[in-house]
Amino acid sequence: MNPRFRFYPQLLVCTLLICCGHSENTKAAEHHFQVSFLKSIHPEPFTGRVYLIFTKSNREPRFGPSWFQPESFIAQDVTNWQPGELLELGPETKGLLSYPKPLAEMDLAGYHAQAVARFNSTDPKIGTAPGNGFSPARQLSGGLVANIPSFTIDQLVPKKTFTETQWIKYFKLRSPLLSKFHEQETGFEASVILPQSYYQQPQRKYPVIYSIPGFGGDHQRNLPQAPIAEQNSGGVEFIRVLLNPQCRWGHHVFADSATNGPVGKAFITEFLPELEKAFRAIPHSRARFLTGHSSGGWSSLWLQVTYPTVFGGTWSTAPDPVDFRDFQQINIYEPGSNVYRDAGNQLRPIARRGNQPILWFEPFAKMEQVLGPGGQLRSFEAVFSPRGADGEPLKLYDWETGAINKEVAEAWKAYDIRLVLESNWKQLAPELAGKIHVFMGDQDTFYLNGATQLLKQTLEQLDADAVVEIHQGKNHSNLLTRELMLRIRAEMVQAFLNYQAEIQPAD
Repeated sequence: MNPRFRFYPQLLVCTLLICCGHSENTKAAEHHFQVSFLKSIHPEPFTGRVYLIFTKSNREPRFGPSWFQPESFIAQDVTNWQPGELLELGPETKGLLSYPKPLAEMDLAGYHAQAVARFNSTDPKIGTAPGNGFSPARQLSGGLVANIPSFTIDQLVPKKTFTETQWIKYFKLRSPLLSKFHEQETGFEASVILPQSYYQQPQRKYPVIYSIPGFGGDHQRNLPQAPIAEQNSGGVEFIRVLLNPQCRWGHHVFADSATNGPVGKAFITEFLPELEKAFRAIPHSRARFLTGHSSGGWSSLWLQVTYPTVFGGTWSTAPDPVDFRDFQQINIYEPGSNVYRDAGNQLRPIARRGNQPILWFEPFAKMEQVLGPGGQLRSFEAVFSPRGADGEPLKLYDWETGAINKEVAEAWKAYDIRLVLESNWKQLAPELAGKIHVFMGDQDTFYLNGATQLLKQTLEQLDADAVVEIHQGKNHSNLLTRELMLRIRAEMVQAFLNYQAEIQPAD
């Protein structure tokens, strides 16, 4: 026998052990990663949250995960992580967070992965927040893996640029109240859309429409390319102000809160006077109008109810829950109520398409646990909940079981718009006459119509003249038709004309 082909049983055994061992290590290596960041982009040690986001879509992973098409991602909180230091992430990493399942159970072959460091702690976004760091995306291989995938965070999300035009101006204001509360520079920003006659009539002053975007929106979204042509018999033109409602926790809804600070008070006492002086706005309650959609719908209604003598009316569309007896189908005050499961122990949906549920509270909430500050549910708690000893908003419910904390639910009553109106109607009624307009679709995507229906019933029982309409066949996205937008504008025009005689613009 040729010695080169001599059979060695012991070698075969060793070879099998090595191969089997390598197979096990390969499987483990597919779930182990190394992340570092360059000193050139972040020279100081970093304390915060680091992410690895996975996707099979064509977009960069950092642009996810999305609500309706969530994919896998993991996160790790770090303390004094040094530039250049390798951060090891794997199934055994202490404190590792993962969604939708433990890292060891994820099948990541063929996915693209990208690392993100949350250097910007004041922005609710992750992969797109200015100043956050990210690595190049790379594809993860299936089968044998020779090396643990490594990600170097070597880029920063650039600052957003605002391009002013003749008709669209950027307005930013430092808030002394909020800066003191947060112990860092904090304020407001907005886009100001000027009317057609603004430059031709330099002595003229204008009524203002304050528009508040929904969750995730800001002051730069959907800006017009030209001044809006007003067509009304009264010749009324508006300055339009698109506000930025974003904060670290998500959407501050312009409400004073234990976590976000005195946002409403600062907006009323600091922002409004300065904007009105800067852009020749009429400084009168009957010349200030509010509108907004979704979280912006709740914001606009809250501002009108909380500051009834400051504004001349709100036109709120598809607002977030306005009655917490139906918080997206959950009565948070009911003893034993659970966010994740209903009385029949069925999973609670949080979103639907038509009548078909497509998202459920439990996985949605657990995704937010991995995301950290900036998610929709945590955003609610940052506004409505007391602040805990750790400085973070108290949780309405147990994240593992969904059981509601009745003490926290009790504290939420201060922000239950239906309850606020009902409890204070005698004082509020004269000041809110003709000022409340709420529109909702009966098939709202996020089950917000139930709370609006309860608000409608309450206001009818109080004999209020408020307009609360439930539009048949409309959902969260298609409620605000062009017809409804034109109607809202016409009603604002008429509301201004009704009181024009008593409005005395200062020269």
